[in-house]
Amino acid sequence: MTNQEMMQTAMQQSAIDAGCCAEDFRKEQNVIVLSKPAPDARKYLELPLACNLISYGNNIVASVQEEYRQIVEEYIGKYRVEHCFETPNMHVLNEALQKKGQKLCFMAEYFLPDMERLREKSCVYELRVLQQEDFSELYTPAWSNALCEKRQHLDVLGVGAYENGKLVGLAGCSADCDQMWQIGVDVLPEYRRRGIATAVTSRLALEIIQRGKVPFYCAAWSNLKSVRNALRSGFYPAWVELTAKPEQFVEELNR
Repeated sequence: MTNQEMMQTAMQQSAIDAGCCAEDFRKEQNVIVLSKPAPDARKYLELPLACNLISYGNNIVASVQEEYRQIVEEYIGKYRVEHCFETPNMHVLNEALQKKGQKLCFMAEYFLPDMERLREKSCVYELRVLQQEDFSELYTPAWSNALCEKRQHLDVLGVGAYENGKLVGLAGCSADCDQMWQIGVDVLPEYRRRGIATAVTSRLALEIIQRGKVPFYCAAWSNLKSVRNALRSGFYPAWVELTAKPEQFVEELNR
């Protein structure tokens, strides 16, 4: 599997999620489409979305509900692509959406493996490949980034780091869609800064690729520890998203 093939797979999945064509992400001009339910979309997406901006670097594909189309069209037409995903320009979109009961909520950067750099990284701890049946006792706060208690059926594969039989680091992946599995990672606080996160992440990425799937990794741009782990593990930034959610939803998260 090449970088180009994995990028095309990611664009095809983003197209399913957004309700557009994969080639829309390669255009120079922005694209606006209507957000709608899609059975093959990433499982955690609650479609339709009021506003979701997606960019692979060339343009913005805006997936919106009809009542927000004009707001979003004016916004992405006014500012440069990269500025639409950051302040101060982002305040313009948020203020307009808030008048209709929506707020900007999630800002995320997504990473794909660079096949020229992805290699298994070593650490001093024993690494074990884990299957779904091995996760039953691991749905605890310590492993809440690697595994998702609400969607246990999607947690399909993992790599654990062990010291004398004790689990000290875990990378897990969820089968969020048919062709792409998302990686999350946790390391016990007292074992951090020892190369464990990079070791389990890189090994899991290789295990996923061996199974014919594309691994992807998501981090908030400000989560430098997570971003650095992605880069050290052999991933590179592939696309970004900015998502609005109902105001009440945002307020609940802030409590």
